[in-house]
Amino acid sequence: MAAGKGPSRGNLTFVGSANMATWRTAMDHALYGEGGFYRRERPATHFRTSVHASARYADAFARVLISVDEALGSPPRLDLVDIGAGCGSLLAKIRSAVPAELAVRLAPTAVEVSARPAELPAEIGWLPEPPEEITGLVVANEWLDNVPLDVVELTPSGPRLVLVDPRTGAERPGSPPAAEDGEWLDRWWPLLEPGDRAEVGSTRCAAWASVISRLRRGLAVAVDYSHLRSGRPAYGTLTGYRDGHVVPAIPDGSCDVTAHVALDACASSGLDAGATASVLTTQRAALRALGLTGVRPSIELAGRAPRDYVAALCAAGEEAELIDPAGLGGFGWLVQSVGLPIPSSLLPP
Repeated sequence: MAAGKGPSRGNLTFVGSANMATWRTAMDHALYGEGGFYRRERPATHFRTSVHASARYADAFARVLISVDEALGSPPRLDLVDIGAGCGSLLAKIRSAVPAELAVRLAPTAVEVSARPAELPAEIGWLPEPPEEITGLVVANEWLDNVPLDVVELTPSGPRLVLVDPRTGAERPGSPPAAEDGEWLDRWWPLLEPGDRAEVGSTRCAAWASVISRLRRGLAVAVDYSHLRSGRPAYGTLTGYRDGHVVPAIPDGSCDVTAHVALDACASSGLDAGATASVLTTQRAALRALGLTGVRPSIELAGRAPRDYVAALCAAGEEAELIDPAGLGGFGWLVQSVGLPIPSSLLPP
C-alpha cells in the first residue's frame, strides 16, 4: 500500500470460531503471509527509524565494523549482515563509510522477505534468511519487534492465550499457554493481577539465538523498542503503524503490527546459544560511546566558515535526534559477540 492511500485488508483466511486466531498466528499472516504488510511495503513509507533519521547512524556502525575487522585480524572476507533490512540503505551507507581497503573485502547481505529493490547496488546480497555461517558484524535494527508472538492475559481462571479476529481486532480468551511459554512467563514476565497481560517473547528469544548460533566469530547488535523485567508494561505494548501514524493494532495486513522486545530475555538466550560476551545498554549510551554528542558548533565558526558551520549544525541536530533519551536514544541495544571481546568503542564510560 503506497503512502496516502486508504487501508487495504490483505489476503488473510482463518478457520475456526468467528475467525479467531492467536496473536502469533494473526501477526505472522498479517506481516509475512501472502500479500502481508512486509511483503509489499517499504518500512520508510510508514515509520521513521534511526536509519532514515541520519547518515550519522550508519557512520557509527561503520566504526563498529572497523573495530570488528581489527579484532578478527582483517580476514579476506568480512560479513556484514542486516536482518530486517528494508530497502538495504543501511548496508549501502555503511559500505560507503568504511575505508576502501575494507570495502573490497566486505560481503554485505540484506535479509528481508520482500523483493530485492532494483536500485540496490549489485555488491549487496539479498536473502530471505540469514546466512548459515557469519564472520563479521550482524545488525538487527527494529527487527525483533516484528517477530510474531502470542499474548497472554491473566484471568480469574488463570493465564489464557488472547485470541483475536484479524478483520476487526476483537479479542476473547482462549486456552492456557503451552508449558514452555508458561515457563518463559514465570521467568521473564510474571502476571500478578487479573487483567494483566504479557507478550510472550519466547519466539524473539529463539530468533535471536538463531542469529548467535550462525555467528562463527564476530559481533551481533539488536536495536529495538524494549523493556526489562523490572519494568514490564502491565497491559503490553501492541501497536500499529500506517503512513507515519500510530493506528490500532489490527492484524489484517493493512498496517505494521509491533510489540516492544524483552531484550534481557533475548540476551540470556544469546548466551545460551554461544555468545561469549554481552552488553545490554541504550542507544543514547552506545552512540555517545561511538562519538555522537549532538553538541552544537561554536558560533565563531559561522563567521569564518559559514558553510562548515551550517554542515556542523545539521550534523549536531541529527546526532541529537539519534541520542534523545525520550525518542530514538531510548531504544535498547543488545550487543553480543562470539570469539572476541565487545569493542571498547561500544562500552559506555
